[in-house]
Parts: sequence; structure tokens; C-alpha cells
Amino acid sequence: MDHLTLKALKPTEYVEAADGYRAISAMADAAKDRIDNQITATMRKANAGEAADAALKQLRKLSENFHYTQIECSLVTGALDGFSSEIAAPKRRLTEALGDAATLAYSVNEDGTITYPAGGKSELTGEPIAGGTVMGHAYLITGNNTHSPSPGLLPSDTRLKNPNPHHAKAVDIADRIAHAVREAQEIDDRYSKALRKLKAAPGLNVDTKTWADVASDVAAVSTAASDYIADHIPLDKSPADRKEWWDNLSNEEREEYRAAFPEVIGNLDGIPAVVRDEVNRESIQLLIAQLEGQQDGASREKLDGLKGIQTKLNSGSQPPMFLLGVGLEGNGRAIVAFGNPDTSKNVSAYVPGLGTKLDSGFADGTVKRAFDTAKGARRINPSSSAIVWLGYDAPQSIDVMTAGSAELGAPAYNSFMGGISATNEHADPHITAIGHSYGSRLVGAATQEAGGIPGADDIILVGSPGVGVDKAEDLGVGKDHVWVGAAENDIVTKLPSKKEAVAGTMGFLGGGPLGAYLMGEIADQGDDEIWFGKDPASKAFGANRFETLPGPELLQLSFPEISDSKLDMEAHSNYFSPEEGKDKVSARNIAIIVAGQSGYATRETPR
Repeated sequence: MDHLTLKALKPTEYVEAADGYRAISAMADAAKDRIDNQITATMRKANAGEAADAALKQLRKLSENFHYTQIECSLVTGALDGFSSEIAAPKRRLTEALGDAATLAYSVNEDGTITYPAGGKSELTGEPIAGGTVMGHAYLITGNNTHSPSPGLLPSDTRLKNPNPHHAKAVDIADRIAHAVREAQEIDDRYSKALRKLKAAPGLNVDTKTWADVASDVAAVSTAASDYIADHIPLDKSPADRKEWWDNLSNEEREEYRAAFPEVIGNLDGIPAVVRDEVNRESIQLLIAQLEGQQDGASREKLDGLKGIQTKLNSGSQPPMFLLGVGLEGNGRAIVAFGNPDTSKNVSAYVPGLGTKLDSGFADGTVKRAFDTAKGARRINPSSSAIVWLGYDAPQSIDVMTAGSAELGAPAYNSFMGGISATNEHADPHITAIGHSYGSRLVGAATQEAGGIPGADDIILVGSPGVGVDKAEDLGVGKDHVWVGAAENDIVTKLPSKKEAVAGTMGFLGGGPLGAYLMGEIADQGDDEIWFGKDPASKAFGANRFETLPGPELLQLSFPEISDSKLDMEAHSNYFSPEEGKDKVSARNIAIIVAGQSGYATRETPR
């Protein structure tokens, strides 16, 4: 890239090229839909046998090819639009600098240097001071000047002062030209690298490897267009501002952002649920392809988790399922809703806790809890939605359970809740924040952020090891709107305070698990302190304790932080499960509160 190339470059030509790829993408998308929804469906009804099966197989392949074409052309569109937008700024600066040079009658040479005329008079001889040529940024002085700067000299150094009044102006123009060219070169390099990736191999065969390449292409375009994204998508604004931005876009602009930057739009709080779901259903396919073939344990776990979610997405569940977020960061990210949170009057967002990650058990365990809550709430009020929010890295064992993960995750949870409030179509939706296990500590941290949890009317804490505050009234929704479920045999709700832990360690050394328990109880003396502060189920905390079943009796008494002994954690996992043998009492109470009918919740005496 040089100044002549930048001068000749026309950003509008790249916009026109983007329009062409956009049209191809739209045609490919329409062709895919026609094959899937018309041709294939008709053939299934009208034909049977080997020939029909073979034809349907070829139609599926053709549909995949059109799908691939649609996505890749959308990525090219995004890259070209990004390039045309970004390159306009350095081109404008170059044009302004060239205009100033022309006004002053300075010569702009092919190499970008500026030649300026004689000017002023020498104080010694009275003769005109000769002109010269300068190069931007290097400050190399040539022509009739007698020196060039020594290495390390700065432009402000007195040895670089030139008595010719044109010199400083020429240096400024040369600097501006060099800066514009250098910026344009950086932009060109970024987008050229991304566009080179968007090239299909001869003899297109769309398979798992192809989709893995598409995932890489998505990442490449987003990386190249990071400045464009930052300038055009309000990443640093509130969810409400993002909602307003989205609403004011044309349908064409929305489609472009969805197709070119799916990982951004699909996870952006303030974007409508239907849009996020549609984009993330595309993204999850790409993420699965990206992880296929990787042999490390973390990748295999996430792959199992994504496949579990995809299976549920394809099952046609009732209430309908919405994928509001998905990603591979940390231990994996997934936000799943049952029931549309934008059209539902009652919306809950549950934060899972200790040991949760995107793995084989996520879809059938953690996600199912949101499903059960949604079904229960919708029996009471059909306009209800329940969400599981895995937007942070939960601690994987008690021995590493500090407040750090909760405090890091709290701003992201509040952003999501702000998005739920912004996109909900009801004037005054009823929103419930739910924290289970360590997730209750995150909810507690979220309440301490400026403004608390956006839109929250009620807070439910189940299986809580403490929330970081000593009183329910400190959670920002009023103590009468804080609800606590603590099964009698849930060991996590009885984790020792630091004082108990020290005493328990001594007791354990002297008398094993029973000694640890007795010494811890003696040290506690009824102060209601547990792992992260005051016990939320205690009278001192001041919340509403709702009824739960006690759960299976503990097989042994011990403190996890001082013993390798395994505990029966079933009582800790049953709160959302209405099945026989689980905790239908707790599940019913959670559903009642989520549905906005908390007056019908059955109470239990605080500890």
C-alpha cells in the first residue's frame, strides 16, 4: 500500500461487491429453504424405496452446499463492508493532506515525500532560504538541506529546527500522508488475511471438516473486523441502548450483522430472544464441528455438552427451547430458555453452581432444571419462561470455592438480566433471579453491583453456602421478596464457617468425621455463620424460607475441606425436580414464586 494506491482506492466499489455477495447469500438461503421445506417434504410424501432414499440423500447434500454458500458469502459481505468502512478514514485523511499540499503548491512525490519551495531570508546573508524534501515520520531531510537527524533525535530537538517557514508545514503534511498509508496498510493486511480464508476448495464437499473451517472463518472475519464491530455494534452500551440500536436497523442491516458476526449478535444482551436463538442454532453447529477430532479432555467435554444441547434443540420440546448464548470460553458457556422470555410475563434466570460446566451432564441435568421450572410455572401462569444461565466458570470442587468466580461473573449476569428487561414486551414483567449452590453466591454478588440486579422482583436461593451479605434486606428487592430453600440433609447449606473449619480440623484429627462435626458445632455457638457468611435459611438472615423435602439422610458427617471422604449430595441436587423420590415440594414452590404467585408458597420455619 502506498499513497497512490490509497488515493485511487474507491470504498464504494467494495460496498458494491459486498452487495453482490449479499445477493448471492440471500439466493442460497432461499434455495436451501425451498429444498428443505418444499421439494424434500413433497418427495417424502410421494415417493418411497431406494431411488427415493438416494434422491433425498442428494437433496440433503445440495441443501448443505447452499447452506455453506449462504454462510460464506455472508462472511465475505461482512468483511467487505468492514473494509470499505474502515478504509474510508485513512483515505479521507490522505485526501485532506493532499489538498493542503496542493493549496500550498508543495509537490507530493511518488514515494510520499513532500518537496517545498524556498522561503524566508537568511539572517546572515539575506539570501532566500532554500527549499527541500521531507519524508513523513522518519524526518529524513534531503535536497538543499545540509543534514539529516541522528538516530534517536525527536522532532522537537533544536537541531531539527529549520528556518524555512515551509519546512514545518511540509513535515506535517508528510506525516499525515505516512500515517494514513500506514493505517491503510494495517487495515488491508487484516482483511486480506481474512478474505483469503474465505475460499472453498475445488470440488466442494460439505462435511464435518468443512464446517470446522467455517467456524475458523467466522473467527477470522470477526478478528479482522474488530474495529468495525466496535464502531458499528454498541458493545460498550447498556442492553437497553443495544435494543434501541437493533430496533432502528433496517432488515437488511440486521441480516448482515446476524450472518457476518454470529458469535457477537448471538451473545449480545439486548438483542431479541428469537434473533439470538436463530443465530446460536447456527453457531452451535459450527462449534461442534470445530471441536470434532480434538482429543484433549476439555474439548471432548464441551463437545458432549454442545451435542446434548443440540439434541434437545432438535427434539421440539414444549415449552419451546431458545438458545440465548453459547461459547467455548473457560469451562464452556450456554444460556438456555424454555418459553420465550421476551413475550412471557414471568421470567426467571437460574445460575447453576458448584461443579457445573458444559459437559455430558449439562443438558440432562442443569438444563432440565430450567425445563422443570418452566413447566411448573406455566401450569400456574402460561405466560412464564425459565432460563439457565451458565455465563461464568463455576468452581469445580469445594476446596477451590472462593468468592472470586462469583464476583467476576456478577457483571455478566447483570448485563444478561438487563437484556431480559429491555427486550421483554410487557410493561412490567415479573423477573426472578435464582441462585443454586455456588450460583447463589454469584446472585448475591450481583445484588451488590451498582443498581443491583436489573429488573429483579424476587430472588430465590436454594442449596446456598451463603451469599456474601448478612441480611435478606441487603439483596435489594426487600426481604419479603427473598426466598430460601434449604433441605435438611443438604450438606452444602451447612458448610462450616472459617471458625468452625479450624475447630473441625482439630476435631477430625482427634475423632474423625464425628469429632469434626461436634467440635465445629461447639465453636459455632449458634452464630449462624456458614461458608460465605450468614446462613440464608437462618432466622437472623430474615428471608422467607419455603418448604422442601429433607432429602436422603447423610451417609456420614464430615467437612469436605478437611476430608477426602465422599458425601451424599443428592439432597443438594433435588430442589428443581418434581419427580417422585426427588423434591416435588421445593419444585412446586419455586414454580409458584416464578409464576408471580408467591403468596401460595408453603413456608418452613427458619433455622
